[in-house]
Amino acid sequence: MLARGQLALAKGLLAALFDRARNDRVEVALIAFGGTRAELRFGPAVPRWWNERWLAPIGAGGGTPLAAGMEAAARVLQSSARRDTARHRHVWLLTDGRSTQWPARPRHADHVTVVDFETATVRLGRCAALAEAWDAQCIDAHALLATGASAF
Repeated sequence: MLARGQLALAKGLLAALFDRARNDRVEVALIAFGGTRAELRFGPAVPRWWNERWLAPIGAGGGTPLAAGMEAAARVLQSSARRDTARHRHVWLLTDGRSTQWPARPRHADHVTVVDFETATVRLGRCAALAEAWDAQCIDAHALLATGASAF
């Protein structure tokens, strides 16, 4: 995610997602994963204001622990499902697909969107393959940016 400004684009899209959540008064959670771990950075809560410190420490550079990130998401979703069975739960996975891990779809997610940040000359297509395996939507990050993040 370091090449070609992908990480900066991902952080911009996350900021747009949080702004939308604040305006729509919906709960969100932010789970960052990199290196060897996954960490809940925010929520689940309705963001009342935007805070750059939620995003600033997020880095990139290989070794993406996708399974750990999806396990953390699954725990947040399960907790949410216990609190409110009627609430719709949506997972947005922002990735370049360069992980060697292939985790299971988070069980309590009603909808999953994989945002594809892959920009390599030779595309591996793992984001689309993961989305297909998860019965999820796959959106190209640059296309999402071109639409003004209206898909959020």
